[in-house]
Amino acid sequence: MILLSRRSLLAIAAVVDIALHARPSPVAAKHLATRHNLPPRHLETMLQALVRAGILKGVRGPRGGYEIARERRRITAGDIVRAAMASTGEDSMPPVPESKLVDDVIGPMVAKAGGSFLQQLDSVTVDDLCRHADAGGVFKDGKAVADFTI
Repeated sequence: MILLSRRSLLAIAAVVDIALHARPSPVAAKHLATRHNLPPRHLETMLQALVRAGILKGVRGPRGGYEIARERRRITAGDIVRAAMASTGEDSMPPVPESKLVDDVIGPMVAKAGGSFLQQLDSVTVDDLCRHADAGGVFKDGKAVADFTI
């Protein structure tokens, strides 16, 4: 069972994909969408949220796209999930129940579990995920990916 929202899962996948493919030129949203079998417009708002959070950097122009904004080892899955969660629109969500049970029992328990979950995600870096992807041959196109991190 995956406890992440689809948006959070996609955000992590997008950042790792960009970290793997952004050398020597930025990754276009169109190419990212193709690799993940999604329409490009579906990604743009999420990618912009990751830019606002300082996780990605947008590069304009005909050969523009996205790059990671910091070293891979300095970005955690928790950072990415927080950015994705902050950018979701609450307007389409049903209202949260207002009751003593939710306020005093269920809410604090879920908040504690969510904190533990995010703490675990904070221990996983984009570099860790990139290494696993490389070791598993996830992108078997034969292209060597250069990593210029210090």
